[in-house]
Amino acid sequence: MKTGMVVKNAVGDPLEKEMALVNTYSRRELSPDEVYLFTVVLCDNDIDRDNERFTVESLFALEKLFVGKTGIIDHNPTAKNQKARIISCRVEGMEGQTTALGDALFRLTARAYIRRTEANRELIEAIEAGIVKEVSVGCSVEKTVCSVCRNDMRSPLCDHVKGRVYNGEICCGELNNPTDAYEFSFVAVPAQRAAGVIKTGIKEKNMDTIKALLQSGEDTLLAKSDMESLREYVGELEKKAQYADAYRAELCEKLRQSAAHLNIEVEYNASKSIIDKLDVAELQALIKAFGKKPAPKAAPQLCRNPQRQSNGNTEFRI
Repeated sequence: MKTGMVVKNAVGDPLEKEMALVNTYSRRELSPDEVYLFTVVLCDNDIDRDNERFTVESLFALEKLFVGKTGIIDHNPTAKNQKARIISCRVEGMEGQTTALGDALFRLTARAYIRRTEANRELIEAIEAGIVKEVSVGCSVEKTVCSVCRNDMRSPLCDHVKGRVYNGEICCGELNNPTDAYEFSFVAVPAQRAAGVIKTGIKEKNMDTIKALLQSGEDTLLAKSDMESLREYVGELEKKAQYADAYRAELCEKLRQSAAHLNIEVEYNASKSIIDKLDVAELQALIKAFGKKPAPKAAPQLCRNPQRQSNGNTEFRI
């Protein structure tokens, strides 16, 4: 899941060791009375509401990446929304529990702290009361692999749809090779299907908004995170364009070969000019048409019949 929750503290590291970790982030040494320590489950390897899941290997990578990251409210990356910080993470095997696919369940658990101040008092009390409980994570992954065909789901090699069932197997996107962890957020409704939860970067949540701003024609100031998201988005489009260009070039060459096979001779520059104006669907249609075997030609009445024994000129008789 992309989402997790605050859970009751389990027996873990001694307080002295945890306070030493807390004080690696503070400018002055804090005492135990000044901080509120809590345990939070960040994510696991089960299928989430978006029909995606982290691999176990990805959880172990995130175990390192999330240490030191901040906890904020509603994925709103402003300084005033910074409320907590992660001091340690570990991947836990959940004995006797399995995922929707029948695999052993693993989860990524973190220890975090909140500074005990009047401004944070209501948040701490809400966590203690179980009101503020759900969280979701913000991170980026290198690729999302299709569980059915094992190809990157963003490439033309995969045409499967997450959530659909193929040969009795539900299709999900497996999140591989985490490259960065941004934050975890306290949220009211985690993993909304309509909005999506940040897991492959801020772009998943904000890209529609960014495009709307750019299309408005008004002067727009983008945050650094939005610009990075836009660069990633454009980079993915460029990759897809390269795949599309290569596929179209392959179709053009196949069409030329099909035409040559049918003895259709057109001067190269003229044929290139014609083919370059065709879209992919038109190229595919022509290749299909040219690939059909021509109907057998009717034999003329006076042709030689190879099955008839030669006897003078009798084989040419009608």
